[in-house]
Amino acid sequence: MNQPAKELTALTPQEVADLLKISKNLVYELIKRKELNGYRIGNKIRFDYSDIRAYLESAKTGPGKADKNAGRNPLLSEREPVENGFVLCGQDLALDLLSRRLEESRPSQRILRSYIGSYNGLYGLYNNEVQLATAHLWDGKTGTYNTTYLRSLLPGTAVVSVNLAYRMQGFYVQKGNPKNLCSWEDLKRSDITIANREKGSGTRILLDEHLRLLGLEGTQIKGYNRACLTHLAAAGAVARGGADAAVGIEKTAMQVDSIEFVPLQKERYDLVFKKENLSKPLFRQTLETVRSPEFRAELQAIGGYDVSETGMLTSG
Repeated sequence: MNQPAKELTALTPQEVADLLKISKNLVYELIKRKELNGYRIGNKIRFDYSDIRAYLESAKTGPGKADKNAGRNPLLSEREPVENGFVLCGQDLALDLLSRRLEESRPSQRILRSYIGSYNGLYGLYNNEVQLATAHLWDGKTGTYNTTYLRSLLPGTAVVSVNLAYRMQGFYVQKGNPKNLCSWEDLKRSDITIANREKGSGTRILLDEHLRLLGLEGTQIKGYNRACLTHLAAAGAVARGGADAAVGIEKTAMQVDSIEFVPLQKERYDLVFKKENLSKPLFRQTLETVRSPEFRAELQAIGGYDVSETGMLTSG
């Protein structure tokens, strides 16, 4: 029996979440707020691509204001002020644990998750589009994490950084490491194909900084323009044989049986917010939660995190 034409192009809530890089719960929230249109097939909610395009268009402010909003993520609009919604931005599993604990401690407060990378998250923080951003941005000139980027992406803005954890970045390679990849220098080889991450992610910036130090252009590397939206997608590309290597965190390598992990660099993963908010209840609660023995123990239990400095605060 033939399916209706509309059903053939229907997107599920999870597929929409993947396209927009947000959580599935936020997809349902957008429907509830009548900001995203969908329809029902039986008892299931489905979307057309036209619904997604209409949502993205609705986030724009119209002619004459394009310059003001150039480069901004339409998913991070100013429709959710901190009084009504609290946007926690970043992709790591630790943030899912943190948002769950915050919701448990403050059930009347909505914690919204945005799954965009470090660079765009800090830009959203500067524009008051998110309340909490995360950063793991390495500066190859200084050999340090985050400080340089906080100054350049949040000029004139006093911020607070709280360490969530340290993670290990490295290569995802196929079982047995058949290409014998062991250092950044191996990216100079002509027989290597990679799966990359999207622009703005901390992992993409880490790769680009090392390529700059090696005197390489990204276009010299096979697969450089193939962008994966998550660590898991990059690891999956290697596992399927679509790439010889991808850069990503050790935690994800633990989840994919058919790959191995080659450690290259320990990275700092920080939670960032504006210093002016430090005295506000939800921000204080966030700091207390990150510093709690229970949160640290939970991170340790799932593996792949160094929590030796978790909860340590710096400001600038």
